[in-house]
Amino acid sequence: MLKLEKVSKAYITPEGKLPVLRDLTADIPAGSFISVMGPSGSGKSTFLGIAAGLDKPDSGKILIDGDDITQKTENELAVIRSQKIGFIFQNFQLIKNLTALENVALPLLIGGKLKDNEIMQRAEEILIKVSLKDRMKHLPGQLSGGEEQRVALARAFINNPKLLFADEPTGNLDARNGEIVMKMLIDLNKTFGSTLIIVTHDPVVSSFTDKVLEMRDGRLMEKPKQMNPYYGIPTLDETPVTETKSIPPTKKRIGKKKLSNQSGVKKKIKSAYFVGSAPGSTESETPIPSKKKAIGKKKSVKRK
Repeated sequence: MLKLEKVSKAYITPEGKLPVLRDLTADIPAGSFISVMGPSGSGKSTFLGIAAGLDKPDSGKILIDGDDITQKTENELAVIRSQKIGFIFQNFQLIKNLTALENVALPLLIGGKLKDNEIMQRAEEILIKVSLKDRMKHLPGQLSGGEEQRVALARAFINNPKLLFADEPTGNLDARNGEIVMKMLIDLNKTFGSTLIIVTHDPVVSSFTDKVLEMRDGRLMEKPKQMNPYYGIPTLDETPVTETKSIPPTKKRIGKKKLSNQSGVKKKIKSAYFVGSAPGSTESETPIPSKKKAIGKKKSVKRK
């Protein structure tokens, strides 16, 4: 599925050339579940960016499904990413003025290959899989961190990617929510059959994967896998998902219109997509300003 052949990457610094990847070679078969570990600055994020076609190597080849992506134009790479690759980020990268359902539907709505009602139905189904049936109409600001990451999981899997990259997917979560997210990630991966690569520094996260690779001296070396401390935890169906933060959805934003309404949903998502940041962007999101004015209460004055 993913093959890297003698991939090298270096950055120019004031002190000179800084090699990060050195003749890195790896062959990751389809359906693999792999974690890439290493300390900060070891090149994990560089590896992820280059393997996903977000950055170009100085030398070497990167093949996805036998296709060398190092020879592709930016437009061709964008098509490959939209059709074959999914991303999960540590900081969720949700668009703040879209509901959970609209955030999940966004990749397919941009692609425009399916009808709106089919896209919304698929988004609803995958949100149910991550136990967010009652949170579909909530905005990101009305969700807990664990719920936000589960929305991000659903969005990553909605286009059934062949290859999925997760960059520190539990980095912003507590231990319990991290455990829930990892179990859901495993279940979704089994359902969709994606090749899953997790970049992490957490040995607990890596213990969930089938194989552990360590970034060392710019190369990937296989590392012995540690025992999963959660080996006795119940399955997803048996695990109650409890969240402490629950805010009712904003009624004014949702209204009485159906979410599958083409004119309303597409107009809203298109506006939010170009005003805010696209999923995966490092730019800060810019929420659409509210037209609602704050109304203060007049203080009553008692006459003597």
